[in-house]
Amino acid sequence: MSRRNKPPKRIPAPDAVYNSVDIAKFINRLMRRGKKSIAERIFYDTMKVIQEKTGQDPIEVYNKAMTNTTPLLEVKARRIGGSTYQVPVEVKPDRGRGLGAIWMIDAAKKRHGKSMVEKLSAEILDASNGNGAACKKREDTHKMAEANKAFAHYRY
Repeated sequence: MSRRNKPPKRIPAPDAVYNSVDIAKFINRLMRRGKKSIAERIFYDTMKVIQEKTGQDPIEVYNKAMTNTTPLLEVKARRIGGSTYQVPVEVKPDRGRGLGAIWMIDAAKKRHGKSMVEKLSAEILDASNGNGAACKKREDTHKMAEANKAFAHYRY
C-alpha cells in the first residue's frame, strides 16, 4: 500500500428525486448485485408509504431516523502484550452515517413482512421514533464503548 498520499474521496452523484448525496449513498447500500434501478424504486416507494402513513415530509422522517441510528462511539479491537482489548473510539461522521444506514437496512431485511418497501418503511418509522432494531444496535454499541471506557488510554 502506498504511503505517499491518500486517494481522493469519491462522492456519488446526488439522487434524481431529492437531489441529496446522503440518499444516493443509502440507495447504493440498499442495492444488491448492481441493480440500482430496483434499489431506487424500493427507496422512493418507501418514501411514498411514509408520506401516506404519517402525513409528514418523508425526508424529515428519514433524516430523523438516520440521526437516531448514527453511532457516536464504537469499539475497536487492539492487541497489546498478548491481550486483545476493546478500545472505544469516536466515529467519524461519514462512517457513522454509513453504519446507521447499514444497520437500518439489515434490520429491515430481518423484519417479517411482505415486501422490502413495507419492511424498510416500518424500520425507518420505528427509527425516527427512537425504537426499532437499528436504534437498539446503536444503543448496544454505545453501551459496549461505555463498558470498555477503562481501555480508552490505548486509543491510537
